[in-house]
Amino acid sequence: MTERFTGSFTQQEPIPEAAIEAALTVMRHGRLHRYNTVGDDPGEVALLEQEFAALTGAQYCLAVASGGYALGCALRALDVGAGDQVLTNAFTLAPVPGAIAAVGAQPVFVEVTAQLTIDLDHLQKMIRDTGAKVLMLSHMRGHLCDMDALMAICDAAGVQVIEDCAHTMGAAWNGVPSGRHGVIGCYSTQTYKHMNSGEGGLLITDDAVLAAKAVILSGSYMLYERHLAAPAPEVFEGLKLDTPNVSGRMDNLRAAILRPQLQGLTEQCARWNERYQVVQDGLRDTPGLQVIHRPAPESFVGSSIQFLLPGWSGAKLRDLIARCGARGVELKWFGADQPIGFTSRYDHWRYAAPTALPQTDAVLAGLIDMRLPLTFSLEDCALIARIIRAEVSALYQAT
Repeated sequence: MTERFTGSFTQQEPIPEAAIEAALTVMRHGRLHRYNTVGDDPGEVALLEQEFAALTGAQYCLAVASGGYALGCALRALDVGAGDQVLTNAFTLAPVPGAIAAVGAQPVFVEVTAQLTIDLDHLQKMIRDTGAKVLMLSHMRGHLCDMDALMAICDAAGVQVIEDCAHTMGAAWNGVPSGRHGVIGCYSTQTYKHMNSGEGGLLITDDAVLAAKAVILSGSYMLYERHLAAPAPEVFEGLKLDTPNVSGRMDNLRAAILRPQLQGLTEQCARWNERYQVVQDGLRDTPGLQVIHRPAPESFVGSSIQFLLPGWSGAKLRDLIARCGARGVELKWFGADQPIGFTSRYDHWRYAAPTALPQTDAVLAGLIDMRLPLTFSLEDCALIARIIRAEVSALYQAT
């Protein structure tokens, strides 16, 4: 009998009971706004910032309304504005070039490799050709490039790096947490990320001036002394009247939901990696299918998995997606002509006026992506791998 998977690829685990209780406490006292505190209670947002800074080893942390807001705030803190060129890797999601375009700057895309990371040779060329001084590096789908080599290139050229860590919270390169290589690291706590508050974001940095500007930008109303993971008040004095308020604060309700999740993040990351390993092992050595190599210095979080089908036609890839879908396995393809859900690509974003990137086009043409929610058991993951393997093998043998 043909096997079929019956689970949901979009169902997340329940919010932990400790987080539910914390949220109820906030709702019962009604002080949801981050600066609406009483007595010596710093509020849930300030405590979350302090705890996340400690987890990552950063000097400063700011909690905001979304990961996309964190990216925009980082650009504004670096004084990126109209007409500036900002480099970013071509394999990313719409909020990254969207944040760049939203401040009036021009996204400039850099080629990606078959390992789904930024092409460092092309990055060097684009730095020379454009003179860009900011790279918004997207660790797309949790894939980390050689961060030591990238930072050597950027430091030598005077390029400041913003890390988009939406898919790498809990990951590291050579033991250094994702988000700690560049001048600013940005994270997301949207439902499908590694902590779930529906929407939300975090920004970290060791630069006191950038941290102060970000706090003011987020809408501090000069209440920055109530932050626990911000610079000293005197850092704000020379900035507060020249930095606009672009309000995007996180509220105490979402912070209350996140703080217990932060305590369990390491364990959750290990559980994702168990599922990733089962699927990858099940797909390895499938004729016509190429798994993504993960280098030894990369400590990743396998909340999704990607594989390549090099040389497959669009018609055959659509057939594969339909056949797997009929058996309950939802695959996403980055080679479609039109954006579908979360799989838009660099040449779909016409506002960015992209130029053709043949290497990236070849990679995305055969790139398949799949979520791995923690609601899947290891047995589920083995079943999913068997279904994909069977359908890929059947189509590959038919050619």
